[in-house]
Amino acid sequence: MKAVIMAGGFGTRLRPLTNNIPKPMVPLVNKPVMEHIIDLLREMDIKDIVLILYHQPEIIETYFGDGSDFGVNISYVAAERDLGTAGSVRNAEGYLKDTFLVMSGDVLTDFDLNEIIDFHRKKGAMATINLTRVEDPLAYGVVITDDDGRIRRFLEKPSWGEVFSDTVNTGIYILEPEVLKYVPPQENFDFSSDLYPILLENGDPLLGYVATGYWKDIGDLIQYRRAHYDILEGKVKVVDIPGEEIKRGVWVGRGVDIDPTARIYPPAIIGDNVRIKEEAQINELTVIGANSIIGREASLSRSIIWNNVFIGDRAELRGCVIGRHCNIREGASVDEGAAIADECTLGKESIIKSNVKIWPGKVVDSGATVTMSLVWGGEWSKTLFKQRGITGLSNIEISPDFAAKLGAAYGTMLDKSALVLTGRGPHRSARMIKRAIIAGLLSAGINVCDLRITPTPLLQHQIKSQNAVGAVHVRISPDDPRLVDIRFFDQRGIDSDKSTERKIETLFFREDYRRVYSEEVGQITHAPYAIDYYSEELLKSIDISLIKTRHFKVVIDYAYGSSSLISPSILGKLGCEVVALNAYVDEARISKTKEDFLAELEQVGSIVRTLKADMGVVMDPSAEQLFLIDEKGRRLSDYSALALASLLILKAEEGGTIAIPVTVPSYIEELASSYGGKVIRTQANPRSLMMAAAKERVVFAGDGKGGFIFPNGVSVFDAIFSFVKLFELIAREGKAVSEIVELFPPVHIATKIIPCPWELKGKVMRETMEGSRDHITELIDGVKIYHDHSWILVLPDADEPLVRIYGEAESDERRDALLDEYVNRIERVVNSD
Repeated sequence: MKAVIMAGGFGTRLRPLTNNIPKPMVPLVNKPVMEHIIDLLREMDIKDIVLILYHQPEIIETYFGDGSDFGVNISYVAAERDLGTAGSVRNAEGYLKDTFLVMSGDVLTDFDLNEIIDFHRKKGAMATINLTRVEDPLAYGVVITDDDGRIRRFLEKPSWGEVFSDTVNTGIYILEPEVLKYVPPQENFDFSSDLYPILLENGDPLLGYVATGYWKDIGDLIQYRRAHYDILEGKVKVVDIPGEEIKRGVWVGRGVDIDPTARIYPPAIIGDNVRIKEEAQINELTVIGANSIIGREASLSRSIIWNNVFIGDRAELRGCVIGRHCNIREGASVDEGAAIADECTLGKESIIKSNVKIWPGKVVDSGATVTMSLVWGGEWSKTLFKQRGITGLSNIEISPDFAAKLGAAYGTMLDKSALVLTGRGPHRSARMIKRAIIAGLLSAGINVCDLRITPTPLLQHQIKSQNAVGAVHVRISPDDPRLVDIRFFDQRGIDSDKSTERKIETLFFREDYRRVYSEEVGQITHAPYAIDYYSEELLKSIDISLIKTRHFKVVIDYAYGSSSLISPSILGKLGCEVVALNAYVDEARISKTKEDFLAELEQVGSIVRTLKADMGVVMDPSAEQLFLIDEKGRRLSDYSALALASLLILKAEEGGTIAIPVTVPSYIEELASSYGGKVIRTQANPRSLMMAAAKERVVFAGDGKGGFIFPNGVSVFDAIFSFVKLFELIAREGKAVSEIVELFPPVHIATKIIPCPWELKGKVMRETMEGSRDHITELIDGVKIYHDHSWILVLPDADEPLVRIYGEAESDERRDALLDEYVNRIERVVNSD
């Protein structure tokens, strides 16, 4: 059998270590990563190997030659452009006449490949995907199989709501040559996103084999260090560590000179011709490359040192990686997570702080303390984006320099001279961060139209009006005044998608920014009539005369937010008598605790009763959420408000479709059916609802949390437009709010929250799926399991280490019993690990 090794990757997430060498050649315990793969293949008696090359192919060919020095036969196929994974293998079709194996050149594994091959042949598969179980499945393709290994569902790089299992695609495939007929020649084509969906659709035998053993995708610096530690700790069973094990856990190469006073603590690896001087201390989990010198009293812990490195006297290295031909002078200190690329010099007594990356050939002066990376930056966090943008502590986690780099990263992915809108909430911290983002955008050659203080929906509306490619909004969190929220929107005004967020994150972490010439720096403009245009467009979408016939009396609490700058003039044209509360901007009062918010609702209800108003409305400070109070002063529950809006719009727009998330009650379907309407369920996140609301015939979308979308040119959560639209619909109905709401049946729905470590979420979802095979399940977001007249939804939280369980039934008792059953199941999974 032939093996195909994909060895064309750039290794961008391993920069700066991969600036001068391709990723498969990065040393792992003093041997290239790909050499360990070749060792494994030879061990499995697979000796005919085809290497697929693209980036810096000459380095790989020079090292491996024809393979004879490694006990194998190697052929090479190089592409002139990126053809994707499947496209690259198709390019090597001339070598692949029988069943063949495909694997990546940047993984470390000890899987028994022959077991996978035997499974493939016994099952008569056209393609077999090697699977394994991991703690964090987000970065991989999640796969669900039935009992005989047939793949039922395949999802590439899911969000947490789409994680149905902890069983992932390892990138190791056993394939029959006929699969290549589905791959177009000389086109970019991927196994996971292109080829396998075709096989699933055609019903071709696509199987998954869950292998046991060690597997790690060496995708970034953290995983790179972890792979070394796992080898040293004996977690990888089939690996050839170069050198002689002179004592348990200490491997030493040829020509090593270790002073008798030096101390070496296992496990550790010391390469050929290394010299370790007096009183030096080599602590556990350290690997030293060939021809390196370790000075007197130097201390190394959990560090990876490449070949030909000089480490001076009294230098201290902790949990770092040092590239080839580096010069670490006496007394220098390199902290946890730092990565120093090839041919760098760190001066005497210099300090390199945690997670700093230094690109090749840089010189750090003696005594300098480096807290930022040279030339490109370090790893700030695992990911930037949460479910609704980026959130962090103001001026600590989200500082001006952070924001400027974020703006530069966003600007780099856009065309030069593109237009981006910016806006902010009414707080000085939001202004500071927004201005820093603008600076970053300008540096990348992006033009900015700054709307200054503006509600979020107005900014979203203006994107289309201004012909902008996107927008950024900054605010202080409504729940915590210490936090800053940063939101990105696309050209439709919808929250940015995962692909855009990943591109921004990649550019941010690499700090691979575009810096334009001075005459290309972007320009700042303003939109002085944005409020007028917004108000005009809003009023065009409303039946003003109908609202005027009702002479509404309404109490509105603007919550000190920026909607108070817009709404009064709109309401004045609708003939409404308005009692306005907190109708001015106050940066000190825009964040509230839950208790303060409930007290505010109670106060508005009391005023509604006293003044005999028709309705009460409370907006959130960003004008995206709306909370309703009937004429009796009673707050409508979130679900009642959703049902009210759904009923009214379905009666006004016969046969319309409404969009709601999987988390809200089933009653909405019954309601829609009564009026000839339809319901589409979405994932429980804002972007999914906005995307659904933009579809044809969708007349309303609601999140069941106070967010309403009545599409009017753009499909966004707009509290200002929503309450005006509700006035129109209520006027059309001709009834009081309480009369309408009292027609709704009681809803028996509740939520439970279970703490769950990130690394167990995938396992929880897999076992939930496996335990629900006797029930109808739905995989829109999380796993929704239907029982008789009841349902349970198990949904991993996207931002926190917990799982949410939603339950609805015909009674509270039945609902609670179901919730308890699933809580117990999940707690057993969590506590058994």
